[in-house]
Amino acid sequence: MSGPQTARVVSGTVNQNAGLRSESGQEEKSAVSSGKRRKKRKRNPKAQTGGEAAKTDLGVGMSARNEGDKGPDGATSAKGKKAARRRGRKRRQAANGAVNGRPVHNEFETGVPNGRMASDVQTFSESAKAPAEIRLPTQNGARVAETKPAGRREPSRTARNGSPLYAALDLGTNNCRLLIARPEERGFRVVDAYSRIVRLGEGVGSNRRLSDTAMDRAIDALANCHRKLADRGVARSRLIATEACRAAENGDEFIERVRQETGLALEIVNRETEARLAVAGCASLVDHEADGVILFDIGGGSSEIVWLDLRNRCGARGYALTRFIRSWISLPVGVVNLAERHGGVHVTPDIFEAMVDDASSHLAAFNLSDNLSEAIAGGGVHMLGTSGTVTTLAGVHLGLKRYDRRRVDGTWLDDRDVSRMIDQLRDMPYEARVENPCIGADRADLVLAGCAILEAIRRRWTCSRLRVADRGLREGILTELMAADGVWSTKKNGRRRDRLRQRKRS
Repeated sequence: MSGPQTARVVSGTVNQNAGLRSESGQEEKSAVSSGKRRKKRKRNPKAQTGGEAAKTDLGVGMSARNEGDKGPDGATSAKGKKAARRRGRKRRQAANGAVNGRPVHNEFETGVPNGRMASDVQTFSESAKAPAEIRLPTQNGARVAETKPAGRREPSRTARNGSPLYAALDLGTNNCRLLIARPEERGFRVVDAYSRIVRLGEGVGSNRRLSDTAMDRAIDALANCHRKLADRGVARSRLIATEACRAAENGDEFIERVRQETGLALEIVNRETEARLAVAGCASLVDHEADGVILFDIGGGSSEIVWLDLRNRCGARGYALTRFIRSWISLPVGVVNLAERHGGVHVTPDIFEAMVDDASSHLAAFNLSDNLSEAIAGGGVHMLGTSGTVTTLAGVHLGLKRYDRRRVDGTWLDDRDVSRMIDQLRDMPYEARVENPCIGADRADLVLAGCAILEAIRRRWTCSRLRVADRGLREGILTELMAADGVWSTKKNGRRRDRLRQRKRS
């Protein structure tokens, strides 16, 4: 017999014994005291003899609790309704993964996109016929199944707030980065992130091929990304590879190997797409009053530079600024191949100038726009940099004892600050760069090559201000995916319909 039922039998026995008494006053007193004891037992079932209440079935316990919330006439009392609402609130918070109304996972907001742009996407879905497997689409319609351990819980295809999860993966020449996010009213909120330096493009500049060791490092990182995508139950994603796979003769072979070993179908994007995604990811950091922006992304194997002509933007902001790309260029030089040609460990002033000249020689063949110099002279143009080079410069400039994205992302540096930071890093010995918390061993031999490319860009187009962006291709991919799905326009239209309904009712 369950705990609450035992409590009711005991109460009945006490009341029957009280009915044998001749004095009505004693009857009332006994009934009141027994009622109090009954309520205590229902509120604290662990207090029952033998611990039977601790073993009570959940359904019976809930039934007894609901009965205790009813008044004498069987109707739910005001106190019972309040308790029911409180229980419902707790259940909803538990379902949303929140404690006291706050999410339990670390997240940060990014981007305020507008507009719409179509893009190639992949769909991650679970097979209804084979619940023991997670099936992921690959190239040419082929599917690769990953067997799931027995008893493992099926991942949810939506975020905890009911919105679908989106993912963006960027496999570059130096890094493998993954971002998983859910759309919100103004942009999106990141729920998981992954980054590992794999140096996939190591040696590509000299022999035009991806090495076996570099591919092994990349596949190991991609396997971790695959597990995150499957565990999170991502609904929509785009997975791209950039310059290393574009330049390598065996790039397509590597993509096929990735498909076979990890089940992920990577897409090798062209330089134009890479430039557009960089703009989409960083557009929310553009100064609202700027007449133009020179946006650059210094990568491991290539560097993209974009001229945004905003003199006639008519108040457009965020993702809508991708419509104002006037021109763009892509330099076949990045931190990895430039450091391989000139050396990145012990860099003298002469070696640094040689790297600047190398990058400038590639830059001399390109002209962003005839009107760019005129716009810069007007003072309404600023630079916007997205790369490890500029985030490192910002971290050193801020004197951070530990890299902090929240302080770096969006930081403004004037031209003198940039010059001072480049000189400081150039004069810093390799060992000091390794020990610097904003550089570390992974970037100590590459950061000066990035500074040389930045210096070449600054000497060609001199702007008084530079804004630092700790965001880029992944954020651009997420923005395009969500805009293509209309996640923000749907919410806006929904709010408009709600307002119309309220007006009709009034």
